[in-house]
Amino acid sequence: MPSYRIIIDLSERKLYLLDDSAVVRAFPVGVGKMVTQTPTGEYTIINKQRNPGGPFGALWMGLSKPHYGIHGTNDPSSIGKLVSHGCIRMYNQDVLALSELVPVGTRVTIRP
Repeated sequence: MPSYRIIIDLSERKLYLLDDSAVVRAFPVGVGKMVTQTPTGEYTIINKQRNPGGPFGALWMGLSKPHYGIHGTNDPSSIGKLVSHGCIRMYNQDVLALSELVPVGTRVTIRP
């Protein structure tokens, strides 16, 4: 059984899914604006919600830092940019694929 973890590289605007130390998948992401930067550090996925409504696209995965998460978007043109209020924004099909692979409790490292 895979032992997945997630690394989000803010400078590259990429989310990496790792199994042990090997990168299994890489996804482009949108991240926080200059005034609402995505917080760096170690977190875990604490919940998942399909079709959360609003700007969160097809899926929300909440992080152990309150009010922050990895989610889809209703604005696909924002992926790859500094646009969010601190959350990690993904294409809807990407966040759904990622959610199928990672369980609640998955470690998430956000690095500058």
